[in-house]
Amino acid sequence: MAMDRTTLRQVLLEQLQQDTGEIHERFEDDLNLREGLGLDSVDLVSLVISIQGRLGIELRSEELENTVKVGDLLDLIQLKLTASRSAA
Repeated sequence: MAMDRTTLRQVLLEQLQQDTGEIHERFEDDLNLREGLGLDSVDLVSLVISIQGRLGIELRSEELENTVKVGDLLDLIQLKLTASRSAA
């Protein structure tokens, strides 16, 4: 399933709000996932698991180590979606 970054950002935001029950007004690429969104490691793991199931991709923990900002997570998800499409 092809997704542009805007759609992907919306999916990520919806999933985040569903997982945390919080509404996030600001969700730009430069926003820090932990400080900016107030996520702890459990929230992040939960979000990643939800996104993996929803998009049918796998995000490995070593890939997530350098994922600090919203943009980093979007980049990683886009990379995975592209890779899974070309493998199909």
